[in-house]
Amino acid sequence: MEFLDVNHNSFLVVMSCIVAFAAGFTGLSLTRDLASKNDFEKKMLIALASVALGGGIWAMHFVAMLGLQMPILFYYDAAITLISALTAILIVSAALILLHFTERTTRTIVISGAIVGSGILAMHYIGMAGLELCRAVYTTEGIVVSLLAAIVLCVVAFGIAYGERTNKNIFLGTIGFAAAVASVHFLAMAGTNFVAVPSGSEFGPLMSNETLALGVIFFSFMIFGACLWVSITYLPGSLEEQDAVEEPQEAEVIQPILQIPCEREGAKVFVAADDVLFVRADGHYTQVYTRAERLFCAWPITEATKRLLPKGFLQTHRSYLVNPAKVVRFERSKDKGICIFDDDGSPSAPVSRSKLKIVQDTLA
Repeated sequence: MEFLDVNHNSFLVVMSCIVAFAAGFTGLSLTRDLASKNDFEKKMLIALASVALGGGIWAMHFVAMLGLQMPILFYYDAAITLISALTAILIVSAALILLHFTERTTRTIVISGAIVGSGILAMHYIGMAGLELCRAVYTTEGIVVSLLAAIVLCVVAFGIAYGERTNKNIFLGTIGFAAAVASVHFLAMAGTNFVAVPSGSEFGPLMSNETLALGVIFFSFMIFGACLWVSITYLPGSLEEQDAVEEPQEAEVIQPILQIPCEREGAKVFVAADDVLFVRADGHYTQVYTRAERLFCAWPITEATKRLLPKGFLQTHRSYLVNPAKVVRFERSKDKGICIFDDDGSPSAPVSRSKLKIVQDTLA
């Protein structure tokens, strides 16, 4: 079997790495502060982040492939190329759903990183399967090394970005994500050889390098535009930050005390938020606990979160909102804890592992 001589365009190699960085920064920035959003907003932002991250994986691969130089003319199967993009987006979305709609633990982060790493590799080899008039020949070592690099680097990137959702960690996580995408591609390519074939099995219409370039350039510009858009939120002294500083001054004067609509024996009553110990999710509704009683509330937990977090309540668990002013004691047991309100038999509120640090710091 005679392998073809292969070279790479250095400029496009560098550009592919920049695309991976921009996509990672955009996707990880879009998922900031999702706890304060309602379910619809969370789903929309996760969908956009999935397109940014998954589409960035795809764009990075094909920007680098545009720089692939071989002594023969070759094409791409348009249908397989599209499938590779959709595969990356769907796999990334599965990881983001796991991170943002389940309890976020170290195990969850590791699993999500492994899912994304596997998705990067799957996208790479599906994209390579779309080559026409030449065939890629892989080595076992190349597949194994690139798979290990994909999983390890993605787990590290997600561990940093989701360990603590600070600007610094998101930036470092972005570097890790870009390194994962670029490393997987070039490690896999290092273990790949190419042979010429007279004809291919066409699954879809053929696409030349020129046509592919138009699509990749268009999508890359969309990624860079989205990257600039999310970058504005990191600028000091932005309009959003100024509004956030000014609003509390007005709120002290005109904002009324929040009254939570509840039901007691079929009659509607209103409970002041300051009198509430905690709120617990109950299906599509919530239960409001005071020192004297437990009341039914028609608010879902997302609505209660939206209204009570600005009032100083803490989300100690995905199903619990606690009034820290009513907590008299906090007890920790290994990687979880409970908030105790008094000694007269009032129920306690659990603290999940992902919320443990912020609850401890606030109560301290």
